[in-house]
Amino acid sequence: MIVAITNQKGGVGKTTTALNLAAALAIRGKQTLLIDLDPQGNSTLSFVERDQITASVYDAFTDRSCSLEDVIVPAAQQDNLSVVPARISLAKLEARLVGELDAHFRLKDLLTPLTSKYPYVVIDCPPTLGLLTVNALVAASHLLIPIQSSYFALEGTDDLLETIEKVRSRANPSLDIIGVLVTMHDKRTSLGKDIQNQISKVFGPKVFKTIISKNVRLEESPAYRESIFSFAPDSKGASDYYSLCEEVIDRA
Repeated sequence: MIVAITNQKGGVGKTTTALNLAAALAIRGKQTLLIDLDPQGNSTLSFVERDQITASVYDAFTDRSCSLEDVIVPAAQQDNLSVVPARISLAKLEARLVGELDAHFRLKDLLTPLTSKYPYVVIDCPPTLGLLTVNALVAASHLLIPIQSSYFALEGTDDLLETIEKVRSRANPSLDIIGVLVTMHDKRTSLGKDIQNQISKVFGPKVFKTIISKNVRLEESPAYRESIFSFAPDSKGASDYYSLCEEVIDRA
């Protein structure tokens, strides 16, 4: 199962969801690979010290002699989890691969030899609909879309859904939206309830039952370079993401 976590809007909890879903799967005893395709590298730094990174996903994309396995780093303090790290050099990838016929298929080709070793793969996509995100959509079996519980929640989802349909029409017909995740939700406000209803109207049964509530510990954990499970295991954020993990496994 290869889950790409994508939304071209920034600040919707995409990286938080990627790193905590990957950690939850690992805690469940699933051999999990977290692929960081965001040049900011925030997912990477939650599990890997900067000086541990000798090569990154950029090298695997651009150097034919470098496989994905060559750049994998085991996650610190988390059994069953490995990371394909990103560095800022990834921002140059689009310019580097322009005009290459297999540019959209690089990640799929790189992942193929690893699917038996890692039954669960989580891909943290950048907040754009460029070449990196398209690579993730082509390689993925499933797509998870986090949507922030805010006034402009659904803005931009038309573009995302159009891109998904284009990928489905040719490169990856079996790509399935595993679910839409409402993040940063404040159930105490009427606005929060209204937005939740709007998202449910658009996506129907695709919306996960699990809702990620606004949570201070969840917001703090990336700053301390930890998943919510090691940073605040008894917090509401930890129970929310564990619940999401259960739903993802059930829907797979």
